Amino acid sequence: MSAVRDVVEVIARALADHPDQVAVAQSEHRGQLVVELTMAPGDLGRVIGRQGRTANAVRLLAGLTAEREGRRATVEFRDRT
Repeated sequence: MSAVRDVVEVIARALADHPDQVAVAQSEHRGQLVVELTMAPGDLGRVIGRQGRTANAVRLLAGLTAEREGRRATVEFRDRT
């Protein structure tokens, strides 16, 4: 597991009403780390925030963490259906 994945998971669980339904997966695509965050539909809105401000903050923190490891990262948000 990478530090990027851990950062995203800690933030998502802190914001979620149902932290047990938070799932974080990571993969590599074209040399970039992709972190997929899956949450309950109601919780997903909280993590995205108004006008995407919270989502942008999560992406920024993930990117900064990845930069410390000499990598690039992006975060994708998905709802659990």
